[in-house]
Amino acid sequence: MKYNTRNIGIIAHVDAGKTTLTERLLYYTGMIHKIGNVDDGNTAMDRDIQEKNRGITISSAAISTQWKKDQNVFNINIIDTPGHIDFAVEVERSLRVLDSVVAVFCASSGVQPQTENVWFQAEKYGISKICFINKMDRMGADFFAVLNEIKTKLHAVPLALQIPMGSEDNFEGVIDLIKQKALYWIDENGETIIEQEIPENYKADAKEWRMKLIETLAEQDEIFFETFLSSEAQISEEMMIEAIKRTCLLRAVVPVLCGSAFKNKGVQPLLDAIASYFPAPNQLPSIKGKDAKTEKIIELERNDEENFSGLVFKVVIDKHMGKLAMLRIYSGKIKSGHTVQNVRTGENFRISRILQMQSDKTLTIEEGKAGDIVALTGIKDAKTGDSLSSTEKAVLLESITIPAPVIRVSIEPKTNADEKSFGLVLAKIQEEDPSLVVERDRQTGETLLSGLGELHLEVTLEKIRLNHGIEINQGKPKVSYREILTKTRKYREKLVKQNGGSGQFADITFEIGPRENNETGLEFINQIKGGVIPGEFIPSVEKGFREAMENGTLKGYPLENMKVTLLDGSAHSTDSAAFDFEIAARDGFKAAAKSCKPKLLEPIMQVEIQSIEEYTGIVTADINKRRGIITSIDEKSGRKTFTAEIPLASTFGYISDLRTLTSGRASISMKLSHYALVPDFIANTLIT
Repeated sequence: MKYNTRNIGIIAHVDAGKTTLTERLLYYTGMIHKIGNVDDGNTAMDRDIQEKNRGITISSAAISTQWKKDQNVFNINIIDTPGHIDFAVEVERSLRVLDSVVAVFCASSGVQPQTENVWFQAEKYGISKICFINKMDRMGADFFAVLNEIKTKLHAVPLALQIPMGSEDNFEGVIDLIKQKALYWIDENGETIIEQEIPENYKADAKEWRMKLIETLAEQDEIFFETFLSSEAQISEEMMIEAIKRTCLLRAVVPVLCGSAFKNKGVQPLLDAIASYFPAPNQLPSIKGKDAKTEKIIELERNDEENFSGLVFKVVIDKHMGKLAMLRIYSGKIKSGHTVQNVRTGENFRISRILQMQSDKTLTIEEGKAGDIVALTGIKDAKTGDSLSSTEKAVLLESITIPAPVIRVSIEPKTNADEKSFGLVLAKIQEEDPSLVVERDRQTGETLLSGLGELHLEVTLEKIRLNHGIEINQGKPKVSYREILTKTRKYREKLVKQNGGSGQFADITFEIGPRENNETGLEFINQIKGGVIPGEFIPSVEKGFREAMENGTLKGYPLENMKVTLLDGSAHSTDSAAFDFEIAARDGFKAAAKSCKPKLLEPIMQVEIQSIEEYTGIVTADINKRRGIITSIDEKSGRKTFTAEIPLASTFGYISDLRTLTSGRASISMKLSHYALVPDFIANTLIT
């Protein structure tokens, strides 16, 4: 039965139709009995009031459903993820626990910037993919152009399992290249599929694309290649399906299907493909982790008999049930009442209840097994990225990467009466979204909220107002700059304190400056010879420098990177302690960094703007005004696509400004590209 579980995600650019497609998947699997639409604000996956109002997915919703194929019932766990870059952490933490994804493309827009982002995030986690080219009924829909973009822009090997019959208003149905049949959806809800012979005017295309399908499989799969060589006539449907399954698991190919989710066409074949071609959890390689005690790498088999291990990929605070830890179980099994260990804290917890999430509903289940995605109650101190394991054998799994925030805003409650609950609410939203950072400005005493973009902060503040009833005053958005050292200097720091009894002593000579390779973080090189500084104190020196990097000497912004070479030093036989060397490193940094010509770095956004020809001049002039550099201008389906690099500081309010400039005829998407030096004429105004 375990072969019948599929853990899948739905990924795409904003507005490619992810939520609409998910809604149809749920309808045809019988999970919901009425089709919801994003435009009507009644979709099952978008539970949040803002998701309904804005028509976008903010938090990745999880839902379990079933699909019957060839007398087998498949349990499909679906996670619908946001397409907006501001919610990148939602995508990241979902992909970390999924086995495969359906990538949704708009048939007229093709591969867009955020599609590339999430695609390569999925690549990082080694996830199998199926592509669904959606909106075949839309103006400018071109299945074959998108197929080509998947190849050129995403460097994938697309495997068309279907080709469309017509496009735009003439989109009738699809041709199944494996069955060699034409499929039509005849009723309004798309529940009845009629299989017919391929129409005469599509026979040549169908033959050509079926041949391409067979040839691609022969190139990518040895077993299939041998059959193909011996006798092409002997190739059966089953042989093709098995070859697709093998190549999909190895991520050698990406099967491609098409349809129109909104018009209820093409969804059931996609469900069949999910069941047929995506791997079950126990068909994947064993999971690697670290033994928490010995730090040795260990491998766990993905079955129910193995030692229990799981990863918390999200924390949800529910009004009725309190704190829910969303958990992917990788090995073993758990029952309610079992005691498990949070490996990060070393604490043991008793599981109160195990829940299966069905979007806004939950179902209590007796046990969770390897491969399941469940929610647990009773895990009090759980955070995103925590490993849970059996108490007998603590296993640490690879955590989840949380991107650093790039924008911040000062906030305070409008009334003093909300002051107490304001702090509690901020703690709660930080637990749910680890990419938000709340801190107090040491100079002004203000509360600062940092996030991944304007929309991210806007949505968070709206959530505080709508869900918790707290009205908020906010300042103007500010950029989270970074600092960098531009020169290398040698420096000696000596800490000597005598205050009766044992004193404090640490002496270090070091070289400090920028990293040569521009990689982020600290590069620490220990060149101490002859034990002049005892070995046990060296990690404290490194720790001191690492902590000091959090606050640069220019304006207190974190350093992007730094290289420190520890050259020499000395220690006192009785007065020296590890903490003394930590202090010496921190003090040495403060003193030395000032002479290393520190400079400010600012986040540069990669911006893509789609507009019509007549606004080319206006859009170009506006990019220049914002200190932007245009990197490319493409034309497709009568629309111009501008790609530019623009400093984040110049993008505040860009979306509404652009709408005004182009009378609402342009769309924009942004993602963090890199950090670059702030020009001197601007840096001078920021530093004074």
